[in-house]
Amino acid sequence: MKPIRSFLFVPGNREGWIDKCPTAGADAVILDLEDSVPEADKQAARALVAGKIGALAQRGQRTYVRINRSPHLFSFEDLLAVVQPGLEGIVLPMPNGPEDIGLATALLSECELRNGVQAGSVGIVPALETPRSLQLAYECALCTRVTALIGASAKNADLSRAMGFEWSEDSFESIYLKSRTVMAARAAGKLPIGGIWQQVHDLDGLRRYATLNRRLGMSGETILHPSNAAVVNAIFSPSARDLEYYQGIVAAFEQAERAGRASVMYAGEHIDAAHAETARAILASAKPT
Repeated sequence: MKPIRSFLFVPGNREGWIDKCPTAGADAVILDLEDSVPEADKQAARALVAGKIGALAQRGQRTYVRINRSPHLFSFEDLLAVVQPGLEGIVLPMPNGPEDIGLATALLSECELRNGVQAGSVGIVPALETPRSLQLAYECALCTRVTALIGASAKNADLSRAMGFEWSEDSFESIYLKSRTVMAARAAGKLPIGGIWQQVHDLDGLRRYATLNRRLGMSGETILHPSNAAVVNAIFSPSARDLEYYQGIVAAFEQAERAGRASVMYAGEHIDAAHAETARAILASAKPT
């Protein structure tokens, strides 16, 4: 899957905001039909979002939709409306485990068939917001169609309530949960995506928060405001200084190999084949696709 550094939530009932998505600077957007839409507006939001997907795709916008769910079922009405050419994926709210993802997969396949969309073309991104889904994170990551896991810990939100922890900016209470998401996603070859910083105008706080998630191994961040995209994109991209450093590692190691050595000192550090491989991977990820 193509990386997602910034994953922007956009309320599905805000037409003007949806139309501005391609100018927001986020790698991908999530048109939300769930928590950010009042109950009375959900049908209208569904129709609005369904009518925007094709136009957004034509403008090069990678688009996902977060659908609604009941205690027993994900919304088939939401899926039937939005599964159409141009939709990259569905964000699943609060799956309780891989069984729920399997159910959503079956519903999604039926919608692709009915709507003439290529079978298997729409991905699934589960948001791990329940204790059981986090306990079974790897099993969730292995499910058919899953391309990424969202392991976000928002202040006073669903996961915080379910786990009984108190949110803090340094994420002490959720580091283990985020690390479970990272390990599960990486083990399954999927993307781990973090978040969410709710104080959207506090860009310094966002920078600290996203930097911690990056250090934990997250590949991107869910965000709530377009102003956050540039900050998050920079954090989840190697800087010019980083690129110079990793290019130096590769050059120094290759020179050592030519001299018949398997390790070398570079910038005061001992490096070997593992470090060179990491450097090559980081340099490759920085190349435009």
